[in-house]
This record gives sequence, structure tokens and C-alpha cells, in this order.
Amino acid sequence: MMGLGIPEIILILVIALIIFGPGKLPDIGKSLGKSINEFKKAATEISKDLKEEASGEK
Repeated sequence: MMGLGIPEIILILVIALIIFGPGKLPDIGKSLGKSINEFKKAATEISKDLKEEASGEK
């Protein structure tokens, strides 16, 4: 990862709690999780398509 340890992650979470408040954090976490999941699906689909094209050209 980018050199993030436990203290850095805790600091980021505390700052997010201060900025957004405890009511918004679950919504932000949910939308962030959905975004990451969609990104993973797209990356997997692109990788699969590239492998199919590579195997079809041989």
C-alpha cells in the first residue's frame, strides 16, 4: 500500500469524523464501498476482455 499504517488510518478516520459527523459516516462508507466494488468489477471485465482478445488472435 502507500505506506499507511494503523496510526495514519486512525488519524484519517478521526478527521473524517470531525468533518462529516457521525451521522454521515455510514452513508459515506456505504457509497465508498459501492464505488470500490464497481471499480473492481470493471477492472475484472476489462482484464477478461483483453485475455479473450489475446487468445483469439493467436
